[in-house]
Amino acid sequence: MRWWDIAPVLELERELFPEDAWSAGMFWSELADTRHPGATRHYTVAEDTAGRVAGYAGLMAVGAEGDVQTIAVARGHWGSGLGSLLLADLVREAGRRGCADLLLEVRVDNLRAQRLYERFGFEPVGVRRNYYQPAGVDALVMRLEDPAHAPLPDPAHPRPAGPPAAAGPAEPADRGSTTHG
Repeated sequence: MRWWDIAPVLELERELFPEDAWSAGMFWSELADTRHPGATRHYTVAEDTAGRVAGYAGLMAVGAEGDVQTIAVARGHWGSGLGSLLLADLVREAGRRGCADLLLEVRVDNLRAQRLYERFGFEPVGVRRNYYQPAGVDALVMRLEDPAHAPLPDPAHPRPAGPPAAAGPAEPADRGSTTHG
């Protein structure tokens, strides 16, 4: 993600997170810590064939700890495997940066995203009560140990066979803990 991606990312952000969308300043702050020797952030965008932002994701990595800051996919791309590709990018980057653990928060009512994270090996480790404001929705905290050695799902098969996924806010559309809650 670069500075010129902020405007289209904000449009998608406001569509997917109307109650608690990040501001332009928040994205600028995150991007300010992506391109220097000691940078602790990694942000990426995915574009559709027309060049429009179809999804985005961000990672914070400080020492041995990584945290998924945000991950979102445009509704028109739900079920396409784009969420898996974005998450795989964050897991690889966390491993490259030497993170021993990768954490994330997901709304307890977003079962679709939880299933995605479980396919990557994330396991529940706790609950943060009333984390998502102003709605007061709890967050399930999940952890992936040793992202450098985590087996990543095959992007050619983004979902296991079975019944259709339950409707959820996005695939995935959740926040990390540090800069937004």
